[in-house]
Amino acid sequence: MTSHLRADWPHLFRWLRSPKGLFTGVLLVLSVPAVLHAGWALVWPSLLAAIVTAALCDLPLLRWRDDSWSVPDGAMLTGWLVALVLSPHQPWYVAAAASAIGIGAKHALRVKRANVLNPAAAGVVATYFLFGSGQSWWGALPEMPTPWIALLLITGVFMTWRLHKAPLALSFLGVYYLIATGLAFVGEPARVVALYRAPDVHMALFFAGFMATDPPTSPPRYGDQLKYGAIAAVVSMVLYMTVGAVYFLLGGLLAANLWEGWRKWQQARQHRRATPTTSAITT
Repeated sequence: MTSHLRADWPHLFRWLRSPKGLFTGVLLVLSVPAVLHAGWALVWPSLLAAIVTAALCDLPLLRWRDDSWSVPDGAMLTGWLVALVLSPHQPWYVAAAASAIGIGAKHALRVKRANVLNPAAAGVVATYFLFGSGQSWWGALPEMPTPWIALLLITGVFMTWRLHKAPLALSFLGVYYLIATGLAFVGEPARVVALYRAPDVHMALFFAGFMATDPPTSPPRYGDQLKYGAIAAVVSMVLYMTVGAVYFLLGGLLAANLWEGWRKWQQARQHRRATPTTSAITT
């Protein structure tokens, strides 16, 4: 047994240095003060339901897809994000449903072995239409004293740097607040001023650092990242000004996901056309 434990240590250290391992640590750093402030009794039903449901849904699907058992760590992170975004005052089954829908969407819509939609965003938006669910983004520390926003900034910068997604995050935040500032001068300043205050500013920072930068659903190249972030920002602001629904940021993200999925599909299609078939080579 001791030899097995020794053999597992290198795998554990590699996982801790991986994007999923680092993101787990970041979410833990944010969740501890958020839970202490909100109260464990309030948040644990949704938090546990979201994480466990995501893992249970993903486990057999991974076995079917890969023909081997694996730990559904990505799904557990999806459930964790779902719980941090949804209001903890929602019934636990809303968080469970969001996780299940998100995992289903992850496996249903794929291009080149990568999921198209951010599963947490897909699940939370779906539960808005199914249950009229509310979002508080309590994991972004919006109800904490103002200095706590520094923790959100530091962890967000760290993740975007490690994932090489800084252009994406800056593109989103820059376009998002550029549009908001422009609307404040030419439109209704009372509607957009909230975007510069808690909880909206916390939402935007959490979104830019931890959701828009999701590696499977966002582009790796810097030029594409700039377009992706701009699309998410523009669609988010359009939804905010026209519909005013709480899912405006996540709706913008799903629109950017679809653009990135289309770009990957076009890329794969061109690659197939450029690659000669076996019969063509033999003739």
